[in-house]
Amino acid sequence: MSKPITVLYVEDDEDIRDVAEMALEGDDFILLVCSCGEEALEKGALSSPDLLLLDVMMPDMDGPTTLINLRNLPHMDMTPAIFMTAKVQPSEIKAYHDCGAIGVISKPFDPMMLAEQIKSMMTREGL
Repeated sequence: MSKPITVLYVEDDEDIRDVAEMALEGDDFILLVCSCGEEALEKGALSSPDLLLLDVMMPDMDGPTTLINLRNLPHMDMTPAIFMTAKVQPSEIKAYHDCGAIGVISKPFDPMMLAEQIKSMMTREGL
């Protein structure tokens, strides 16, 4: 068995967070759960996740801004990131890729497919 993927997961909506946690809990993932960008920066400074899974629309600090700030941490400058969002117009998806995301998962997401979506994006990137 390969080692679990440590994911810094940032989502401000508690219901969505709960569903994603249930979908990803198990042998394949270790979740570092955050409810906002500020909390992500605090946990990110103290950990070395394999993946960043970020909500886009959050109060105070949105997902792209959170990613930029996490990238300023020297050990997180190359950590792959995936955005989860309902904003999936082609121009929006391009903007997410332009700020460094390896993929975008649209909301509402299928909890039964979430783990596989994440794994396939990481595999596609050679991670």
